[in-house]
Amino acid sequence: MSCGKMLHEGYMPECQNCGAFVTDAYARVFTPRGVDDPRVCPDCQDKIRDGAEVRTARSSRNP
Repeated sequence: MSCGKMLHEGYMPECQNCGAFVTDAYARVFTPRGVDDPRVCPDCQDKIRDGAEVRTARSSRNP
């Protein structure tokens, strides 16, 4: 892991949108290199990833 924060034991990445904690694996897959915390997470029902951007969902997402 090349991200600075992830190298520290006990660090838990968190969603930049809602503040929820996410796993290291989720952050590794859904964040670009050099970014420790994902912009949105599965708990953000009103936001979705759209390429490099985050946008409001066009339709409701049922959990």
